[in-house]
Amino acid sequence: MAVAVQAVNDRGLIFGGEVIHRGDLREVRSPADGSLVAHYVPATAADVDRAVAEARQQGRTWMRLHPDERARVLRAAAEAIRAHVDDIAEVLTREQGKPVADSVKEILFGASVFDYYAEEGRRVHGSLRPNTDPDTVSMVSYHPVGVVAGIVPWNYPVDLYAWKVAPALAAGCPVVVKPPEEAPLAIGMVSQLLTDAGLPPGTLFDLPGGAETGQRLVSRPEVAMVTATCSTATGKAIMRAAADNMTRVSLELGGQCPLIVLPDADIEVTATAAARRAFSNMGQICIAVNRIIVLDAIADAFVDALRAEVDSYVLGDPLQPGVGYGPCTTAQVVERAQAHVADALARGAKLVTGGKRPEGAQFAAGHYYLPTVLDDVPRDARVMTEETFGPVVAVHRVRSITEAIEVANDTDYGLAAYVYGEDLGQALAVAERIEAGGVGVNVNDVSELQAPFGGWKQSGLGRELGPEGLHAYLEVRHTKVRRPALEVER
Repeated sequence: MAVAVQAVNDRGLIFGGEVIHRGDLREVRSPADGSLVAHYVPATAADVDRAVAEARQQGRTWMRLHPDERARVLRAAAEAIRAHVDDIAEVLTREQGKPVADSVKEILFGASVFDYYAEEGRRVHGSLRPNTDPDTVSMVSYHPVGVVAGIVPWNYPVDLYAWKVAPALAAGCPVVVKPPEEAPLAIGMVSQLLTDAGLPPGTLFDLPGGAETGQRLVSRPEVAMVTATCSTATGKAIMRAAADNMTRVSLELGGQCPLIVLPDADIEVTATAAARRAFSNMGQICIAVNRIIVLDAIADAFVDALRAEVDSYVLGDPLQPGVGYGPCTTAQVVERAQAHVADALARGAKLVTGGKRPEGAQFAAGHYYLPTVLDDVPRDARVMTEETFGPVVAVHRVRSITEAIEVANDTDYGLAAYVYGEDLGQALAVAERIEAGGVGVNVNDVSELQAPFGGWKQSGLGRELGPEGLHAYLEVRHTKVRRPALEVER
């Protein structure tokens, strides 16, 4: 199937192999200039109910397929995604705001996720267990959990769609997805490619909508598992809704991620890495660096290097070549960034760079905000305690490594953290004391396709990626068998 940009101008519901169009449409507008990107059909409560019912009834065809057959479909989908990456990337940039190069990177990683789980799904093996009673044997086997509800966010829609849909399908589960209403278009293109790759009817449903759609979906008693990437507040609401039906949940929630700069860190390298992790996708990343905790002895030099790095960034229309940083996706992100900056400055922090909207007619209609660095930020500032989820990073100075660890752990969140230092032994010792599900030592990314990703504390439950990401969608069965006595010839 040839996927083109114009194909999403009226994005319908993807309904288990069927595409449903109707006259009730909602707009998707560009965060760069407010122009109309496309329309989509919002899902109704009746759509959700029908999708879940059909997934439960018809999804058994997918559940019963041999893992090799499921792998064939997932590999074909990955190949199709790569073949159409440029078309999908343009749509993703237009609706979400990240530069095209970053959209391409996101989509290609999503394709790799489908490839990975195509193979990982073939490696689910049961076992025989010896029993205390020698006349019995125990068989342990793994089975699809059932209908999966996926809630996908707008910051990395294609990537995080793949994180949920690929392992669920590989495990044999039919999936009903609620894409974000802010960015449902690129996901729709990927969903169509998956359907065309050979998914049986009733296996995959794609129902864009707002909070009411998600609430309806996670409340359905036929849903066996909910997987969501969202804010901590939304995650708690999902848990409450899921509790009534004892529905399994996997939740990747908010973060408030620290980066500790040890006294022997390479200042230039660390400043570059910290800035990229703080401002990539305009800080709209759950594992973005929110707080940089730096020892007094090197703080001035580090802040100077950080300022120089951030001031070199090119902000502009994300569709234009050479632009490294685009708009924030929503006006609410800009408003929250402004509020956090104002709060920090009122508490005595110093503005290093940024702190305002960029000037110029080309920025007037978009959700732009300059990448912002604050120094001498006190521990009680909102930017130190809340997730900004926008282009603001706070520098907090400490007198010792012990104090740095204390500040890093002084949060209700525990998704990711980073430690930079030339003495690897010391850096690892610090990393061991950080309360987070992922710690990067001299690397500014804790996501890895073959390793588990998830948070501690209020940053979530469960893990995605790696083998753990597949086993989240499997139920375990223990079958205990009494063996007949062996008759021995005499």
